[in-house]
Amino acid sequence: MSSFATHRRRVHDAGLPARVRHTNLRSCLQTFAPYGFRATYHHLSWSARIPRDPERDPGSLVRAVEELHLARQLWLADESAYASRRRREKARGVRQPVDAGSWRSGPPRPGVLVHCPDPVRHPTEALPVVVARVLGSSVPPDGDRLPACRVCGTRTGTTEWHDGGGRVHQLCAVCGVGLASARAS
Repeated sequence: MSSFATHRRRVHDAGLPARVRHTNLRSCLQTFAPYGFRATYHHLSWSARIPRDPERDPGSLVRAVEELHLARQLWLADESAYASRRRREKARGVRQPVDAGSWRSGPPRPGVLVHCPDPVRHPTEALPVVVARVLGSSVPPDGDRLPACRVCGTRTGTTEWHDGGGRVHQLCAVCGVGLASARAS
């Protein structure tokens, strides 16, 4: 598998056909998709105004990959700081991570910071803005009646979304970020 940087460079390569550049944008999402693949792709298509036929506006692919790249840079910096902190903690004999309340406390999904199970409901702000907010957020302790959304911070309620696979997701009513999911009964 090629790296994010390789695929990003191919998206910028004006000598390649737009459909190949589009495929490389989607390959970048295999490495880093902060909302999950489908929701992040939908967000980038919307924010960069990627037309159905990318040949009509190949620049939209560059706008999309650059938005994704800026968000990924923030995430990589956070990952690097976390790795350094963990090395120091392990040197002091602390073997279990102390991440109470951080965004890392959620269920692990590689490259996904906040899961948006409904691919068309996701935050509308630029990815770097949302990623910075999530990286600086904390998770409320278990037992909170209504968890605050990590992205928009509201406690205004949730909406249900059925994924068609037997799961019911509780989404933030404001931005669509998944707050919880359960098997449908």
